[in-house]
Order: sequence, then structure tokens, then C-alpha cells
Amino acid sequence: MFNRLLGAIVRAFLVMVVIAIPSALLPGTGADTKQMVALVALFSGALTFVEYKTDYPGLVEFRDAPPFNRVRFAILFLTVFMLTVIEKTHVAPTTLSTLFSAVGIVIGNALDFPYSPVRLATFMLNDSATDAQLLAVTTAAGTAYLISLLGLAVFVLLLKLRGWPSRARGGFNVWINLPTFDPTANGDVIVRLERDARVNIGMGFLLPFFIPAVVNIGSSGFEPLALTNSQTLIWTMTAWAFLPCSLFMRGIAMGKIAEMIRAERRVSGIEDGSSYLPA
Repeated sequence: MFNRLLGAIVRAFLVMVVIAIPSALLPGTGADTKQMVALVALFSGALTFVEYKTDYPGLVEFRDAPPFNRVRFAILFLTVFMLTVIEKTHVAPTTLSTLFSAVGIVIGNALDFPYSPVRLATFMLNDSATDAQLLAVTTAAGTAYLISLLGLAVFVLLLKLRGWPSRARGGFNVWINLPTFDPTANGDVIVRLERDARVNIGMGFLLPFFIPAVVNIGSSGFEPLALTNSQTLIWTMTAWAFLPCSLFMRGIAMGKIAEMIRAERRVSGIEDGSSYLPA
């Protein structure tokens, strides 16, 4: 009981820290912005505390099946922190921020090739964007996308090394860890898990290409000064890179769960092609 309470408090605090990083590290943040950020941080922290304090399922998936949410949080934290430090170079440069900015420019230029997600991210700017604004978006997009790719690789490696989900803490509880998935619905659970896994992986692959196209077609591009505003740029690029990565991770995890259930059926003597499974 005490460990669950302490864990919920720590997780809530870390979520609030991530949300507050840009406004805390970037100088010149207005009082209204700080108040809004504080309100969002408190709400998110309270939601996280309630989710992890209760024994019953809520909204957070894979709540009791580490390292899924831990890796996802690490990706989010690193993305927000790196982009914030890079943006700090433009207003209050330090040795660290200058170093991060230089590395970010190299990464952005390396990933900025025709038809790449980073190149397409610049399409969210309109035609009046300056070279400096294009460079800022390219740097942020390249850094965020690389962090997401590395985080995804670490996640897959951890799944292989730890034998997840069969070795998850206390066993894998579908009801707790997949609160929005109903295993009793029509159709075989393995087929549905594999279908959902393919859909999530497909969406994760297409989303970095799809979002800039929708923004460009639907609104003729954001105003450059709005998108390259420090906090707007940080959260826009974070969402653009983190959401597809999160979908990829969810798809991979659901595929692993389907494999676990299939293995359990084989151990129980229920083989593919039996009357228990649909043809």
C-alpha cells in the first residue's frame, strides 16, 4: 500500500516537472503563460496520481507492466528537455545550450532529405518563413524524431531482454493494463490483438507524414512567428514525434501480448486449427 502511494506521488511529480520544463528554463515567459502551465501541470499530476494509486483500471494503458510507460516517459522527457535547451540558445545562450543547438543542427540537416518526415515537417510553415525559422523547425524536428527512434529501439531491446510481457511484475493482467480493450468481445482475442497491433504500427509510421500534409492543406501553413515561438515550437514538435512513437510502441506491445496468449494456449494443449480457434 505504501509503495503504491509513494510510486503514485513520484510519477505525478515527474509528470508535472516535464510540463513545467519549458516555462521554467526559458527566460521571458509571461505570468499568464506560467499560470496556465501550472494549472495544466497540476491537473496532469492529479490525474497521474489517481491512475497509479487505485487498484482498478482507468485511462492509462500498461500501468502495471513496466517498462512500457517508463520508456515512453523517458522519450517525452528527453524530447522536451532537449528542445527547451536548444531554444534557450536564442534568448539566453549558455555553453550547454550552444552545444545542444550545434548537435541539433547537425541532426536536423542529416535527416532533412527529400520526402523525409523532417523535410515534411517544414511544410507546416507558410511561404513567408525566413531561413532562420526554417532552420529552427528543422533542428527541432530532427532532434525530436531521432530521440523517438532511439527510444523505440531501446524499447524493443528491453522487450527482448526482459521477456516482456510474460515476465511483467506480478504477471500480465489484461483488464488492468488494457482498460479500453474488451477481451470478451466477438472474435478471437489473438486475431483482434494482432489486428490492433498492425493498425497502431501503420498509424505510427504514417502520422509523421500525414500531420504536416493536413496542416498545410487545411490551414495553408501556420504563421511562422507562431510556430517558431519557443514554447509553441517545443510542444508542436514534441507531439509530432512522440505520438507516432507511442503508437508504434503500443502496436509492438499488443503484438507481444498476442504471442504470449498463443504460447499459453500451446502449453495448455490448444493448438492453432482446433475448434477453439476460428478457422
